[in-house]
Amino acid sequence: MKFLFIALLSTVMVSCGDDDTTVAVGDRTTLEVKRVYNAGEVVKGEMIRAEFIVKNTGEKPLVIAKVSPACSCTVGDFTKDPIAPGKTGKIIASVDTDKINGSRVDKSVTVLANTTPRTHTLKIKGTIVSK
Repeated sequence: MKFLFIALLSTVMVSCGDDDTTVAVGDRTTLEVKRVYNAGEVVKGEMIRAEFIVKNTGEKPLVIAKVSPACSCTVGDFTKDPIAPGKTGKIIASVDTDKINGSRVDKSVTVLANTTPRTHTLKIKGTIVSK
């Protein structure tokens, strides 16, 4: 119990700095992102690399906690550090078209962040053509 109290106190003290990327529990902000990435036509077997630029439009640091793909053919990566107000970060989603049945790409990733609402859905769209 004593260790838990010391760890909690340390966390609070670290979050009391003047750095504009310091985040306190409960801080909320807003973000701006183009929610659909259109890959156009892609050849079956190619990887689609969708890059979403996320801008913090609020007054508190933006923290992207998690990026969850809708399926196993989509993987997500994202800026791990807090994004200061007015600054941008990236969310990158890759889709392996070799794992897609059919000719349409319509995949999504869900972003969990310290925003209201907490989740945002980003879409990757495209058309698969033969070699």
